[in-house]
Amino acid sequence: MVSERMRGLGTARSVIRELFEYGNARAAHVGRENVFDFSIGNPSVPSPDAVNETAIRLLREQPDQIHAYTSAQGAADARQRFADSLNRRFGTDYTADRFYLTVGAAASLCCVFNGLSCPGDEFVVFAPYFPEYKVFIEGAGAKMVLIPPEVEAFQIDFDIFERSLSQHTKGVLINSPNNPSGTVYSRETLERLAGILTRKSQEYGHPIYLISDEPYREIVYAGVEVPWVPSLYRDTIVCYSFSKSLSLPGERLGYVLVPKEAAESGDVYAAVAGAGRSLGYVCAPSLFQQVTSRCCDLTSDIKVYEENARLLVTSLREMGYHVVEPQGAFYLFPRTLEADDAAFCERAKKLDLLIVPGSGFGAPGHTRISYCVQTDMIRRALPKFKELAESYR
Repeated sequence: MVSERMRGLGTARSVIRELFEYGNARAAHVGRENVFDFSIGNPSVPSPDAVNETAIRLLREQPDQIHAYTSAQGAADARQRFADSLNRRFGTDYTADRFYLTVGAAASLCCVFNGLSCPGDEFVVFAPYFPEYKVFIEGAGAKMVLIPPEVEAFQIDFDIFERSLSQHTKGVLINSPNNPSGTVYSRETLERLAGILTRKSQEYGHPIYLISDEPYREIVYAGVEVPWVPSLYRDTIVCYSFSKSLSLPGERLGYVLVPKEAAESGDVYAAVAGAGRSLGYVCAPSLFQQVTSRCCDLTSDIKVYEENARLLVTSLREMGYHVVEPQGAFYLFPRTLEADDAAFCERAKKLDLLIVPGSGFGAPGHTRISYCVQTDMIRRALPKFKELAESYR
């Protein structure tokens, strides 16, 4: 006998991964150049040169040390570099002991949910949302409460949100810049959110933590502001990853930041560390602790993503698609041309155009287009998007 829940998770891939694997199989049959795969958020721009150069230098300088175990929470010097970087950028005074280094943002979130969750706890999530959130939250023994999307700008429907809070609310999860919509929560939105959480925390007699999932923090366009969330709400926990900003998704390096100002911050940090221990995260990859901490002020060349977004938004609108312009990340989330988004994406699939149904993100009637791809592929795919649109006329 095995855990039925775990067997189910192991045999049913996410809709994103399922489509990605279909694309690989299809490419082997018809040729990679004939499959227009917009399924997965795999950065297409290379890491900054300094990343590889730093890795090579460390491998040469420290061959007997660089692959060794570090402290469970990460090497102290690496954690201090991350603290110093944020302090320079946001005027904070973080120290190394506020950071717990993780195997990417997914591990950061799992450590936080497992560290915070007590029986009966709930975490509020705003649609559209990254589908694995539900897996992470339920895996920690908590309940996910989903707020339906505000589809005109993908900000927050505060009336529904406030009605969804209760004595059982342990935390609220935000993702800005957002996967899949590309929306950035405005300062006004975050200040209003902080005000509600402050009031409700006082009403319920316990803190409601704001968990800020920020793997796309640096990927924004046209000077859009990404406010530093802990400066707006005291009880914020930050989850971060270098997968997107440094184009290192396979290296799995991220962190949890528990600012000392957060309620019960010492206990929260200890619980995060305990969750990491329970989940078997011995330590984050040691080489990339050192590499990313030395390169954490750098960002991959996001001009390509901005060009791709502009090309897609302009072209799709001309074809009749309704598109909310992304402010960051590298996803587009247009409305589908029929109510059944799964059927729409199946019709696209017949054209070897691989896009993901919005229902999996909690937003039926939409589709996610991941545009962290070569610009040439987008240009070659545009006739397919046009053919798809014309099939509905």
